[in-house]
Amino acid sequence: MKESVLVLGSGPIRIGQGIEFDYSCVHSVWALQEMGFRALIVNNNPETVSTDFDTGDGLYFEPLTLGDVQRVIQHEKPLGVVVQFGGQTAINLAENLAHYGVKILGTSHEAIAIAEDREKFERLLDKLGVPKPPGRAVKSVEDARIVAEEIGYPVIVRPSFVLGGRAMVIVYSSSELDAFYQLADEANPGKPVLIDKYLVGQEIEVDVISDGEDTLVPGIMEHIERAGVHSGDSMAVYPSIGLSRELEKQVIDVACALAKELGIKGLMNIQFVFNEGKLYVIEVNPRASRTVPYLSKVSGIPMVQLATRCMMGETLASMGYGSGIWCAEPGDPPAKTGFSPRTKGRVISSTDYADSQSKQNTIFAVKAPVFSFQKLALVEPSLGPEMKSTGEVLGIDRTYEGAVYKALIASGIQFKSQKVALTLSHLDKEHTAEIGKQLADGGYEIYATEGTANELNSAGIECHRVKKIQEGSPNFLDLIQQGELGLMINTPGSGARETDEARRIRRACIESGVACITSIDTARALTRSIQVFQNPELTECKPYTDYLRA
Repeated sequence: MKESVLVLGSGPIRIGQGIEFDYSCVHSVWALQEMGFRALIVNNNPETVSTDFDTGDGLYFEPLTLGDVQRVIQHEKPLGVVVQFGGQTAINLAENLAHYGVKILGTSHEAIAIAEDREKFERLLDKLGVPKPPGRAVKSVEDARIVAEEIGYPVIVRPSFVLGGRAMVIVYSSSELDAFYQLADEANPGKPVLIDKYLVGQEIEVDVISDGEDTLVPGIMEHIERAGVHSGDSMAVYPSIGLSRELEKQVIDVACALAKELGIKGLMNIQFVFNEGKLYVIEVNPRASRTVPYLSKVSGIPMVQLATRCMMGETLASMGYGSGIWCAEPGDPPAKTGFSPRTKGRVISSTDYADSQSKQNTIFAVKAPVFSFQKLALVEPSLGPEMKSTGEVLGIDRTYEGAVYKALIASGIQFKSQKVALTLSHLDKEHTAEIGKQLADGGYEIYATEGTANELNSAGIECHRVKKIQEGSPNFLDLIQQGELGLMINTPGSGARETDEARRIRRACIESGVACITSIDTARALTRSIQVFQNPELTECKPYTDYLRA
């Protein structure tokens, strides 16, 4: 009789947020079966592969609650339970299950508690000498005000133990703090609300696999949008295009130190922000993340399978990945069945390719979010800390610009005409001329209100002036409704009138099918790739495996 292992899924959660957990649960089940175990799944998320009757050796379509899971365990008597692949829902059950004598496979419930508990995690970071954005966990709006005044506005307000950045918001004043604190408190009653300093900087993300001693870093992902946009809504590029080798080494060192100190056995996700020359840890998730399927595909490393084997007691060295710190090199061929030994690689930045003889073999992979705003009435499309995307796509090409083009086209960003509207908030005005010049050089007609139009014209960039809505016609709404606009770049500003007008414009774009970019960093990535949008033949179209094998 085979020993059984129980894998916990994510349960039904917000649309677009369960794909990575479904992927991870299924691949973990397959790995367990290859190892000779009877693999069971508990999940009640409909329309997922993990709840197909033939995915595992047994399916319990039950809620992911302590009582329901305990009853399955009492009936099946498994060797242990896997909680790393079911997102926050499964992780939140680890401590209570362990309390009742259930064996948590892989990373211990004590280590999970350290990563999830604010005070314990801060003590760990202090021990390692790793900085994090200043802030504290609070349980009242009065304490929230005190912390916000101590660390200074803007601050990020968010509930603890939630997924997808639910009820998370960037707050710029005490009056806003009072309004949004209640929302964060209601999102997870009885749990602390986290108040952190908002640092505007470059966001970096890594997923690592560890066996408790050695650590595998498949690659470093650089977010295209700056910190403040939820990782599920941001674009990311692999390998990085703007990180120095020194910064990449620092990211790897911190990731491996955290994995070793926590005793991670399996997967761990870490998010960093690089602000004013200093690297900060934003958060650590001792579980699979939404980037695991993406990074597994482009690095050729079967991350979930390796993590599952580590959870069951195997070492990275025994699987052919050697001892010490490993880093995949972009462009390596996919790992072969059976996890054959591979040559030790290194994380490399695209800046290294400038004088490289193998530049033609370089690949870039860009992840882009997909939104369903046209199908969701009254949803504000501007991006922020709370996740709004309902899916992801991947663009792969020999150039960064080509990969961006493919990702954006696949996500639904297309020019319906040669007319582009440009309206940037005062925080983004420094990029007006840069974006305007790239659009003009690409042959696009630019339309803007008086201030932006004057700025572009004074820089020698031709721009057509339109009126603000309250000034009459012609304005942006007229261009949208008449079907003349091909693309809207509209970054949110402040002030009641500006916000209301901007929301009306963005909503009109959605209802009319006009692509609307609301992040300045997304806009810069798009306009940097404008030559490819004009000449798509500059890209290659072939299966991603062909790129990896080249």
